Amino acid sequence: MSWPLLIAQVFNGLTLGALLVIVAMGLTIIYGALGVVNFAHGAFYVLGAYAGYIAYSETNSFVLAMAAGAVFVLLSGVVIERGLIRFYYDRPKEDQILVTFGAGIVLVEAIRAIFGGLAQHLPTPSWGEGAVHLGITYYPTYRIEVLGIVAVALLLFYVVLYRTRLGLIVRAGIEDPLIVDMLGINVRRTFLTVFGVGAAAAGLAGVVNAPIVTVTPDMGADVLVQSFVVIVIGGVGSFWGAVAGGLICGEILALTSMVAPSYSQVMLFAAMALVLVLRPQGLFGVTGRQ
Repeated sequence: MSWPLLIAQVFNGLTLGALLVIVAMGLTIIYGALGVVNFAHGAFYVLGAYAGYIAYSETNSFVLAMAAGAVFVLLSGVVIERGLIRFYYDRPKEDQILVTFGAGIVLVEAIRAIFGGLAQHLPTPSWGEGAVHLGITYYPTYRIEVLGIVAVALLLFYVVLYRTRLGLIVRAGIEDPLIVDMLGINVRRTFLTVFGVGAAAAGLAGVVNAPIVTVTPDMGADVLVQSFVVIVIGGVGSFWGAVAGGLICGEILALTSMVAPSYSQVMLFAAMALVLVLRPQGLFGVTGRQ
């Protein structure tokens, strides 16, 4: 094992972890606030990637592609929440899992019917081309810039959750939705926004990751599973838990792949099992929904 390879894998882990943070942030907000186990979240990630691909094909602007992916998935999430998910808030968790899993399959198969099963490619933006010298190795510029994009997105999430009235209602709803409802606040209307924003986070991650991986209808399957691991490790409903969990999972996958690629997923689930044994609520778990 060489030092340049180790440093490259550490940065690969940071990049992958940062993308998982964004996806998991949307997932943990939806589950923490609404109590909905959203198995359609991986499909939102795919939907965002394809929306960004179309926008880039038409405008040749990666910034517009990111905006288009996030906005399109936000609107799609609002439609799905109003037309389907809201009827399952008070239903058992297994009903929520089945309906969101089914909705995810419908979205993915609709994408497959429109675009086919062949992989699409979203090119690296011009401002992300080339490589950065890290002292003893070179590393792709765009992967470094992904960290900056994720940092900006997380800052926006933080401002919304901790510096606005909407965020106050969401955090109060996570702790005790009944009390918030008794205070005369329309929690369900607020949670419509929450579901849309959570979906938009997955859509944005799909666009940002598209130049790194190929865009296919099945690209969201692994991301969905890894995102659930992130929120289990970090803690449901926790902003900092999603950040810590995502970075930990990214490094586990990257560093294990360097030594034994076939065991990377095994180590990820082993880490999750260890956290569940030692700290069931997660590293930064909150005492609302477990």
